[in-house]
Amino acid sequence: MKVLTFGELLLRLSAVGYDKLFQSDYLKASFCGSEANVAVSLANYGIISKFVTKLPNTDIGKAAIRTLDYFNVDTSSILFGDGRMGVYYLEKGVSQRPSKVIYDRSNSVFALSCADDYQWDTLFEGVDWFHWSGIDPAVSNNVSHIVEEALKKANEKGIIVSCDLNYRKKLWSSEHAQKAMKKMMRYVDVCIANEEDVQLSLGIKVDNNDVNDALLNIESYKKAANEISKNYGCKYVAFTLRESFSASKNGWAGALYHNGNFALSKKYEILLVDRVGGGDSFAAGLIYALINKMDDKDAINFAVAASCLKQTIEGDFNRVSVEDVFSLMNDGGSGRVIR
Repeated sequence: MKVLTFGELLLRLSAVGYDKLFQSDYLKASFCGSEANVAVSLANYGIISKFVTKLPNTDIGKAAIRTLDYFNVDTSSILFGDGRMGVYYLEKGVSQRPSKVIYDRSNSVFALSCADDYQWDTLFEGVDWFHWSGIDPAVSNNVSHIVEEALKKANEKGIIVSCDLNYRKKLWSSEHAQKAMKKMMRYVDVCIANEEDVQLSLGIKVDNNDVNDALLNIESYKKAANEISKNYGCKYVAFTLRESFSASKNGWAGALYHNGNFALSKKYEILLVDRVGGGDSFAAGLIYALINKMDDKDAINFAVAASCLKQTIEGDFNRVSVEDVFSLMNDGGSGRVIR
């Protein structure tokens, strides 16, 4: 099974530890991006994983390629062009101080790429699964058109399509998101989201929930999943269920809707190291589980355990193995030394 993911690769500049941005004289640099994060996780799990994007033809772009090569992601179809790389700045929260993300990605070489850059007939050769996210069309109108062309081609070829709705209010409005996403969702087999994504990207309410007060109404998620499945024909609808006690401690679980069944995962209480990329690791875990034909309960438990582990790891990438995930699923996460 071969998975292709498509999206923007970013330069991440993060404050040291839990410093405020520019509190110290330097920032930590790494590379990341929602769809690239998924590609890295899947490669770690032994899935043939290909990532497609456009990067600047500079030392920065080439360094980004080397990062993905390290994880055995197929980078052979990545395009290069003149321009800049998108950047985001991260200040990690702690206790009652929330994390903060500042984007600097307008007019990046990826955002300015055009439909003719991507030959989807060739890119999809041998591909069984295509993953994208709602961040893609939010980046620019150009990329929105590119995604739509990719979805049409994937549909023609019978390729399974998954989408993480990933609403980003700093990139576009809810009105703009709904106009684009409702049109594209008809091509999606596996929809991945949280309650905010569903409401702001699709206009479907998940009622009587307050993540900040750790109050989740499971029936409202089930109702929303049924509506998504009915409206767009999605075979699977998966939710991350986050309870935010503070910036340092979260409850973390998930739910999977399939054929009218609604499977809930085990819940973990996480002492967060770096929550950025948690949703991407959930998406990758779910894709891996579905590729390996796990039943609904095992699939959602695998996705949640994988993403739980990611949030204890610095950086956007999830660096765990399948064995690590199963160990957490089976042993309960006591944190005892393995030796």
